[in-house]
Amino acid sequence: MLLKSLHLSNVRNYAQLELEPSAGLNLFVGRNAQGKSNLLEAISLLGTGKSFRTARERDLIREGFELAAISGEAQVRAGEIRMGCTIAVTPRGTRKAYTVNGQSMRYAKFLGNLRVVTFVPADLQLVSGAPSVRRAFLNVALAQEQRTYYHELARYQKAVTQKSALLRSGEEPDPDLLAIYNETLIEAGTAIMLAREQLVRLLSTAAARVHAQWTGGAETLQIAYQPSVPFEVPTAEHVAGAFASRLKALAAQERARQMSLAGPHRDDLDLQLDGRSLAAYGSQGQQRTAVLALKVAEYTVMHERSGEAPLLLLDDVLSELDPARAHAFLSGVGGFEQAFITATHVPEGLPQARLYTIESARIREAA
Repeated sequence: MLLKSLHLSNVRNYAQLELEPSAGLNLFVGRNAQGKSNLLEAISLLGTGKSFRTARERDLIREGFELAAISGEAQVRAGEIRMGCTIAVTPRGTRKAYTVNGQSMRYAKFLGNLRVVTFVPADLQLVSGAPSVRRAFLNVALAQEQRTYYHELARYQKAVTQKSALLRSGEEPDPDLLAIYNETLIEAGTAIMLAREQLVRLLSTAAARVHAQWTGGAETLQIAYQPSVPFEVPTAEHVAGAFASRLKALAAQERARQMSLAGPHRDDLDLQLDGRSLAAYGSQGQQRTAVLALKVAEYTVMHERSGEAPLLLLDDVLSELDPARAHAFLSGVGGFEQAFITATHVPEGLPQARLYTIESARIREAA
């Protein structure tokens, strides 16, 4: 998978940008606040359809303007593809529109045509942050791979919202309506949990392997899926049955607390080092190494399952690593076809790269 060209118009601090990156490693060097993260955010948006930095889509539009546009051409296994996204301020709020090969697309069909794996400083929260951070990590990875996953996730989230509103209505909830919402939660939630269980199992194996290589086997990294609804056998029938039983057992508590208490919206990941909580007992260096291993695993699993290498986006993270760890990370994803790395200086030990400088949202290829 190769991004052949990128076009930006009024995106963050970029008035206009035309970029034709090369295959292999593309390194963008510049001081802080020059547009490095904005560049990777725009590339990522062509894959995920969303920013990895903000939930306020208005923030992506250059100050003083009401329309931003991001587009690009990529070479994927199926052939060449042209993708576009516009973000506009309207009387009804900020709106996004997507196109693929010039045809208007709904978000669900835009998502995943161009796959990306990002690593940004905020990803260190995968160890010590809230469970929602880890759920988002799983959702982004799976939604890019499987359109059905995004569909089931959207169904599930809508049903959770509707059920919660019903429980908060202040009246005894309509049992028939509550049963309908629970049925949707079970159907969609079962698909979500099965997809997450399979992905985490693969991530755990890949992350443990690369972590052992880096540490010489001195430490063992373990990653486990912690579903809100425990199940022993990962089959649709078994998971659906466990979910139905859990909802029945919690029915009185849910009415009392006026909220939905079980399901994928309360899932988590458990990260351990030598059998102890990484968040509670791991040093900063150990946590960083574990996240690096998890990101290599994400890239590896996505590559192996799709048969196509995703784009690798690294936002100012190698600068914080010692040369040995930076080299180990890049070696771990050594099969990448195209990578975009930002830094305030050229990190030591990098393989051959196409070098660019960024200053005030102007990108120039270094001599």
